[in-house]
Amino acid sequence: MLVVVQAKKVEPVSDPHQDKNTPEPPKSMLKSTSRLVIDALISMTDVVESMHQRISPLSKSATPVGNERGRGISGLVYNSIRSITALVGKSLDKPLALIEQQMEQSPPSQGGQALISALNGILGDHLVKRESHLALPMTLRLDDQQLDYETLAKSIQQSQGKLLIMVHGLCMNDVQWTHAGHNHGKRLANELDYALAYLRYNSGQHISDNGKAFSQVLENVLTHALAHDNMLRLDISIIGHSMGGLVSRSAYHEAQALGHKWPDYCENLFFLGSPLHGAPLEKAGNWLDMLLGIHQYTAPLKRLTQIRSAGITDLRHGNILETDWQTRNRFDFSRDKRTPLPLPPGVKCYALASTIAAQANKIGDQLIGDGLVPLDSALGRHENKAFNLHFPVERQWVGRDINHMQLLSNTEVYRAIKNWLASE
Repeated sequence: MLVVVQAKKVEPVSDPHQDKNTPEPPKSMLKSTSRLVIDALISMTDVVESMHQRISPLSKSATPVGNERGRGISGLVYNSIRSITALVGKSLDKPLALIEQQMEQSPPSQGGQALISALNGILGDHLVKRESHLALPMTLRLDDQQLDYETLAKSIQQSQGKLLIMVHGLCMNDVQWTHAGHNHGKRLANELDYALAYLRYNSGQHISDNGKAFSQVLENVLTHALAHDNMLRLDISIIGHSMGGLVSRSAYHEAQALGHKWPDYCENLFFLGSPLHGAPLEKAGNWLDMLLGIHQYTAPLKRLTQIRSAGITDLRHGNILETDWQTRNRFDFSRDKRTPLPLPPGVKCYALASTIAAQANKIGDQLIGDGLVPLDSALGRHENKAFNLHFPVERQWVGRDINHMQLLSNTEVYRAIKNWLASE
């Protein structure tokens, strides 16, 4: 039967190997950051002017959306703001370029990396379109350093083919797997003799785009590992926290279309607090889009609610395929239009979920869940049978009094994953 654990005030697992030294924050990103701020100021000017035009008694009430720039004195004022803001941006380019050159050599601190990762989660698709230096490329990493395929292949060979890959969630990065002094990946790798790698990616891009890229990364890992030892019995296990679980699931299904072979070597997929059927906060954002659009005076505010990335809007229902989103405007108010997709065949899939409620209750479990993901979504349960993922009960784990972030450091979560991997 389903394992339910009450874990009140559980102490995190200590990690004696945690590196407490953090380098100075980077300043090479200042130019891109200032450009982002300038873009935001110009967009805000457009929003304010649009509301001005709609609310002003001198303007027609039926002003069509997209044709709301003022004329006369008010139009001159708003156009001046845009022009000045754009000039400020141009004037900053040269001095920021000099500062960027001087500070390029300073690696980012953990705080700086967290800020950049958060920006990618919120505006990552926009950063890619603007070819911003802030946009994070997808890389494999270990100990806060980029990990090349040859080095990883040697590590895999030393671990007798056992590879563990950790995939972070929205607005996060590989460094943040260390939480409250504990890192699931490091402890599992040390105690069970796994080669270890962490995926870093731009979580603001569509989950399906990250899924395709992750599949290619895994195919490259396979190619290099087998080049070192073509008799190697490769055993890949992936742990995805939050959005990371959706990216991992997407990668597996995208691999079929891409003709990749790595799924043949994938043994385990762990979904750690993953919104397999969506997250209420993004659904609430979609409701807000719809409500603001009802009235002509509030419609311009939709632009503010729509300053959120493709990755975030994918979390509304848990989109993992390109066909789940490509035929519609992602901000439109609509029901779940995903293609039903079962769990990957031939892979052992595990769902770990939690709730902040100490005792079972409908609101705490099904609405609030771990604070971001309800229990049903994290366990793959759905009222529509076609969407129900049917995790075997022996591969489900539920903890109480544990929030979304505490899943990264909770001792019972760690023991559950370790016991499952050790039983292989």
